[in-house]
Amino acid sequence: MHKESQDSLVGHEYEVEVGPVAHGGHCVARTESGRVLFVRHALPGERVTARITEGESTSRFLRADAVEILSASKDRVEAPCPFSGPGKCGGCDWQHAKPGAQRRFKGEVIAEQLQRLAGLTPEDAGWDGTVMPAEGDKLPAGEVPAWRTRVQYAVDAEGHAGLRKHRSHDVQVIDHCMIAAPGVNELGIEKREWPQIATVEAIAASGSADRQVILTPKPGGRLPIVELDKPVSVMRVGEKDQRIHRVHGRPFVRERADERTYRVGEGGFWQVHPQAADTLVKAVMQGLMPRKGDMALDLYCGVGLFAGALGERIGEKGAVLGIESGKRAVEDARHNLQDLDRVRIEHGKVEDVLPRTRIDSADIIVLDPPRAGAGKKTVRHLASLGARRIAYVACDPAALARDLAYFAEEGYKPVKLRAFDLFPMTHHVECVAILKPVGKDA
Repeated sequence: MHKESQDSLVGHEYEVEVGPVAHGGHCVARTESGRVLFVRHALPGERVTARITEGESTSRFLRADAVEILSASKDRVEAPCPFSGPGKCGGCDWQHAKPGAQRRFKGEVIAEQLQRLAGLTPEDAGWDGTVMPAEGDKLPAGEVPAWRTRVQYAVDAEGHAGLRKHRSHDVQVIDHCMIAAPGVNELGIEKREWPQIATVEAIAASGSADRQVILTPKPGGRLPIVELDKPVSVMRVGEKDQRIHRVHGRPFVRERADERTYRVGEGGFWQVHPQAADTLVKAVMQGLMPRKGDMALDLYCGVGLFAGALGERIGEKGAVLGIESGKRAVEDARHNLQDLDRVRIEHGKVEDVLPRTRIDSADIIVLDPPRAGAGKKTVRHLASLGARRIAYVACDPAALARDLAYFAEEGYKPVKLRAFDLFPMTHHVECVAILKPVGKDA
């Protein structure tokens, strides 16, 4: 232990020229000796003093914060949020960059991942290189879109709510989150104390006035009486089973997309940005171009967003199979799509359920896998079904690029890729890739 602590470089400072943006919300720099630094709170082209936050003398790379800007980029702005900066809240990555620059950086990261992991240029992927802002998000530098409809607050030892610091369990106590949606801020979670509570997740549906908090008590902790500034349903995470239990109010929130209402229960997955669900449905449907009578698959289908959109478009003779591993999400999807008898939802992991269905062909496929991607085995199975078009919705450009490389091995290529800035101020970006079999014009 003593040798490790001796070798730690945490706290050391280096004056560096900042290089390109990298995947993860930081930029790459090198010390004079050639050590690689991943520097947060910096911008490409700047000269900064970088203070090491993680790493030892034997580490392959070091993590650092830019604690002094010696030569600033023209893309730099004063961070609007007082809780953004070295050693503070880790929720945002690019508060210090102009909005247009943020989107440009995200585009550079997508391009780099496509090239490095799939050998694709933007042109190869059918992408114009732009990252589109969501409707209403194109704001002047210094203004922040309030988009986050779900916020997970951590609670410190004194019972004050805040947000985690970057790569840390430490809590930055806050009195207001600038990227939180108005419906979250209206609850006033930061204004009250939360004794015996570890985390408070706040959900403000954008498709209804539904508000929900999900409380995780500390081990042995008791639930407080929850009195917030707006009517809210309350759920709790069970200490033994880690399941979400209803305390009072509805156990779900109602969301709207593509002119349908979706029930989302137990804090289940729904796109966080108010415009995201409609934006993605539109991009997927434009790319797939569903026809009457199509056999369609919706994989990792959640509460049925894409399955519902497909079910509305494929006519009485078409069929949609959705597959989802979350038990509560499957219940919600079946409830949400009960009026569409041509839609069926199966429970289980895609890699387990899809082979069991004995489905040997599909016309169109949409997949929205978790951050790790679909993986080689699933991609190979999907390609064997001979779909004329596949829509891949990705929240991680590295996973997308890896899977596109697997699809290429199986004879599918991207013909259209679109990128959307559905997580402003953070490094996250959403992509929709449309794939077709090589050599087919359908």
